[in-house]
Formats: sequence, structure tokens, C-alpha cells
Amino acid sequence: MSDDDKGFVLSPEEIECLKDRKWWCFLLSSIFTFLAGLLIVLIWRAMSIICCRKDPSPEYSQSDLKQQNLPKPPRQAKEEFEGTFVTDAKDWAGELISGQTTTGRILVVLVFVLSIASLIIYFIDASSEGVEQCKEWSSNMTQQIDLAFNIFFMVYFFIRFIAASDKLWFMLEMYSFVDYFTIPPSFVSIYLDRTWIGLRFLRALRLMTVPDILQYLNILKTSSSIRLAQLVSIFISVWLTAAGIIHLLENSGDPLDFSNPHRLSYWTCVYFLIVTMSTVGYGDVYCETILGRTFLVFFLLVGLAIFASCIPEIIDLIGTRPKYGGTLKNERGRRHIVVCGHITYESVSHFLKDFLHEDREDVDVEVVFLHRKPPDLELEGLFKRHFTTVEFFQGSIMNPIDLQRVKVHEADACLVLANKYCQDPDAEDAANIMRVISIKNYSDDIRVIIQLMQYHNKAYLLNIPSWDWKRGDDVICLAELKLGFIAQSCLAPGFSTMMANLFAMRSFKTSSDLQSWQNDYLRGSGMEMYTDTLSHTFMGLTFTQAAELCFTKLKLLLLAIELKSEDGLDSKISINPRGAKISSNTQGFFIAQSADEVKRAWFYCKACHEDIKDETLIKKCKCKNLAVFRKGVRAVQVIGRASMFSIAPLLCVYVVSYL
Repeated sequence: MSDDDKGFVLSPEEIECLKDRKWWCFLLSSIFTFLAGLLIVLIWRAMSIICCRKDPSPEYSQSDLKQQNLPKPPRQAKEEFEGTFVTDAKDWAGELISGQTTTGRILVVLVFVLSIASLIIYFIDASSEGVEQCKEWSSNMTQQIDLAFNIFFMVYFFIRFIAASDKLWFMLEMYSFVDYFTIPPSFVSIYLDRTWIGLRFLRALRLMTVPDILQYLNILKTSSSIRLAQLVSIFISVWLTAAGIIHLLENSGDPLDFSNPHRLSYWTCVYFLIVTMSTVGYGDVYCETILGRTFLVFFLLVGLAIFASCIPEIIDLIGTRPKYGGTLKNERGRRHIVVCGHITYESVSHFLKDFLHEDREDVDVEVVFLHRKPPDLELEGLFKRHFTTVEFFQGSIMNPIDLQRVKVHEADACLVLANKYCQDPDAEDAANIMRVISIKNYSDDIRVIIQLMQYHNKAYLLNIPSWDWKRGDDVICLAELKLGFIAQSCLAPGFSTMMANLFAMRSFKTSSDLQSWQNDYLRGSGMEMYTDTLSHTFMGLTFTQAAELCFTKLKLLLLAIELKSEDGLDSKISINPRGAKISSNTQGFFIAQSADEVKRAWFYCKACHEDIKDETLIKKCKCKNLAVFRKGVRAVQVIGRASMFSIAPLLCVYVVSYL
């Protein structure tokens, strides 16, 4: 064995030491440990069968002992004590290594991390040392670290042994063999003052536990991702383990004299195996020893089967990932709402047309649609046209995993749309109510706004414990809204038309070709309801005075204000309140063309804007009290606290009484 073959310079003492190979001592220690453990288990099982035979003497039940006031027989009392002790120890060990507890998860992850660390130490030794090396253990840093790891693995082995239901089958498990052939050689190296690279590559088999650990950490949740992790871990584990065997056999040479070692680095063996398993076979690297060639012949039967089965399935799992899967990656500070239920091109286009209308203030809110079916081409094109503000995910609102993907717990609100063309309204309402229950079970503080078809189904929402009207949960009954408009139109003709114009978002465009009444009608139909905070100038004024000031000076129609309770915890919307005075930070409800017009109510300052005749010149002035909290202009829409549908009944009363 020359220095050149070895790959590093050996001292004369090391050359003399390596003439007497001691690899069999390391291997025998592992075999002896396995056989000794197996023998102990078999003896224990045999003694248990012999000693646990029932005696012909009568055994008394607990009730008989209590009735006759007899003491427990010594043997029965001893068996109960031993059974209780063994059971408690087994339960303790099982709980300690179980992935269901926090301690068990930490322990399993720690074992995996240390196994990978031990495998890295093997990579270092296999790349820089020979198969066997005469080196004092006290000066071998990597062996000292590996021994510390193996002591931990030995303790973990005994804990698993105690927790095992069938001790015999536990001794024959794959991970038990990993411990047999990696732990004892570490202690033998201390006694012999030499190291043997041995079977430490078996730690690579611990990579097969990666899917389980990722499930414990709640990282893998879907069946496809779990299966993908299993296939990748199996393929890499077998690949690295087989490379370790080739490295050991080729660098050791053929027994008994080991005179023909073939020097291959571990990573060369890794390259050689992947080329061979893929049936490419460049021929630049090959096995020269008889043992290496023999192992390769048998391994190819397994390796080719694994390569032929795992790789296509891995490619299939990666290539067939759902187009609309994944998780919402919400930008920092950007809000979003979740829309589910009846998702079609018609419902989505109407919703987006109103929600993203140009008259609304520019609010950085992303609309996330969640539906179990992928969108058709027409709906997909609609999403692409609004890709900056709209995102679609395929999934079920009934699945907590899908709710987590769209981050329902972080959303401002969740909207459930109903199918107004359904054949069975009660069935449609029942499905939407079940969606609300699923959302509330996942996040009880999320605001939910649901559309229902029938009025009597609203009562079922009150049975949901986390349903709270005060926190903004709301229901829109289409039949109630439609019939209410019809009824009010009978009392005030044209009422439903006016309300439809206020609720719908439209932009008017006057033309000189049209008559004046037509331009006035278009201008009126382009008005909507908005809210904004009234400036400090309105403080102390009555509602009548504030409405007159808004109409004459700001060209705004003040319709209602938000009145808060004395404690400030509750509030209500009051239309034309008599005697009510404007307080600080009072929200006003206006009818206007756009959100920009309503900002005048917040910017208006009597000291700066008293003499201004043109309302469009009312802008933010320098003397504005910036310390006053501003809630901001927001359109009265489904995500606002005062939605237009909740204002509708009050507005009906107001308009009818006025007419």
C-alpha cells in the first residue's frame, strides 16, 4: 500500500501499524452487539412464557377479595406491581419519542439533525482518510465528535427499545441495524487507537425520515407533497448508501490479503452510481475488485428498479402540480379580502366592476378568489386583466389547509357569493351557511359577509357561536332586498330605480348633443354613497346645520352620521338625526360623484376656505390639525363597516318619509 495510492503521506509507524488490519474487530463488535441483543430478547421471551404460566391454585378477583376481606396473594400482587411499572415505563418512553408531543417532535428532529451531522463527518473522513487509519483517538477530533453523537444515539436506541411493543421485531428494524453497525465501532476505536471508515454511511438511511419530520413540523400537508418527499428521500438514501458500500469495498481490496485496493473517493463513487443507475455508463469509472463488482451486479437489479420507478413518478408529481395551487404571498402592509361561493364569469365580472371602479378611492386591497374548480378560459382571461389586484386559488372553503393557503385569518373580510339563478334556494343557502361555519371554525374573529336567497334562513346564522353582528358580520338576503324595493316602490314610485343608481357604480359623461335633462339624469345616476370623517369645523353644529353647510358650500349631500355611545364601544348609523350634534371624528355618509369629492368634508377649514366660491379649490390647508385621527375616505361597499346593504332599510324610511 503506497503513499501515492493512499492519497496522503503516512509515517513509518503508521505503515507498520497498517500491516496488521483490524477491520474485523470493528465488524465483529457490531455483529456481537446484534446477536447479544437478539439472544437477550429471546431468553426474556422464553422466561416470560415459562414463568407466566397460570398456577392451578385459585385466583381471586378484586370483588372476591373485597367481599371476603382476603389479602392479595403475593404472586398476584407482585405481577400487578411489575405490570404497572413496565406499563408506566413503556408509556413514558412512547410519549417521549412520539411525534404527537412537543418533546417527541424535538427529540425526533434532534436525532435527524445529529444523524446528518454524523453523516457529514463520514463525508469528511471518507474524502481525506483511508479506509483504515492508525491514529490515536485522543488526537482525532472527528472521531471524538462522532462518539458524542453515538452516545446520544445509544440512549435514543434504549428509549425506542422500551417503547417497542414487540421487542423482537424492534431488533430487526432497519434503523436498529443502523445503530448496530455505527455505534459499537466508535467505542472499539478508543481501545484499538485506530479508525475504520466502516459502515458509517448507513446514517444516510435516516434521510428516509425527512417526510415524517416535515409532517411533524406542519410543513407538508398535501398527499402529493408527502409522496414527493418520500420518493426523493428514498432515492437519495439508497444512492448515498450504495456509494458508501462501493467506496468501502473498492478501497479495501479483495480479502484475504487486501492487496488490490482501488482508490476511489466517496464522491467519485456517488458519481459512478448515478451514471450506472441511469444506464448511461460513460466507462470512465468502474469497479476493479471482485467484491465491488459482485455487489454492483446485485445492486443494479434494485437500483435500476428504483431509478425506473421513482424518477418518472417524481417528474409526474412535479409536472402535475395544480396551476392555481400554492400559498398567498401577501406583500407587507397590503390588505386582502377572500371571495368564495358562486364563482363564475358573470358574478366575478359584476363584483370586480363595482369593487375596482375608478370613482372609489385608491385602496391597496387585493381580491383573492377561492373555488374548488379551475376557472374557464373566459374567467381566466378576466383574472389576467386584473392580475395586479386579483388572484385565484383552487381549493375548498371547507378545507382548513386551503383556508390557510389564502390566509383567511389575516384577511379584512370573507365574502360568500350566492347563485341567484339556482333552482333550489334553500339548498344554496344551506351550502353557503356551511361555508360560513367552516370559515368561523378556522378563524372566529374574521368578518364574514354572506349572500342568502331566502329570508327565513338568516336565523340559522345566529346558531353559529362566533357570529357577531357588532364585529361586522353581515348577511344580505336577496329576496328580502328585492321584495323590499318592490314594496317601497308602491309607496314611492321610482324608489327602486333611485336606490339602484345609488348602489351601482357608474361614471357619467355629459355631452353637448344630449338635452339638459338627459345630462342631469346621467349625472344623478353616477352618484354613489361614500363615507368620510367630518373636519373639526363641523364640531358643535347640529346635523341640520352640517347638512346645509355641506350642500351650499361643499356641494355634497350629507345623508346620515355615525353616532357613538358614551363609552365609545358601540355605534349606530342615524339618518337625519334631530337634535344630534357633531362631535370629534364623526363619520358622515354622503351622496357624491366620487371619493375625491367627499374629501372636501375632511379638508374643509372655516379659517382658510370661508371665502372660496369654487368647491373644487377646497384642498388640504396648512393649518389643518394633523393630530386628529382620520379613518379615511372609503366607499360604502361590502368590506366597509357600514355597508350599503345595512344602510338600505334606513335609507328607505328616510326617502319615503321625505316623499
